[in-house]
Amino acid sequence: MTARIPSAWRSLCTWVIVVFGALYVAALALLAIGHFGFFGAARDPLAGVFLIPLGIPWIYLLDMLPIAANDRIWIGVFSPLINLVLLSAACRLVAHQTRLRGE
Repeated sequence: MTARIPSAWRSLCTWVIVVFGALYVAALALLAIGHFGFFGAARDPLAGVFLIPLGIPWIYLLDMLPIAANDRIWIGVFSPLINLVLLSAACRLVAHQTRLRGE
């Protein structure tokens, strides 16, 4: 029974990373469509709103920095990427630890 736990964790980690990555790509696409008006869409000042929940807590931490308003869009774009990298690293660490224990 214990031999199935690591494979289940790896499978769960893989799904979490894939779903988070897909949501990130979709949010970036909606940002581009709304901000630049692609496909005849009206320009929307709230086009990047879907990136905010994906980028928590980095959105709020980086919001405290004295950065110009034009550069704040890059914080919104790259903060979910930080979470994606941390998720990937955590999953690799869990997989490595389970391999070391021989489970």
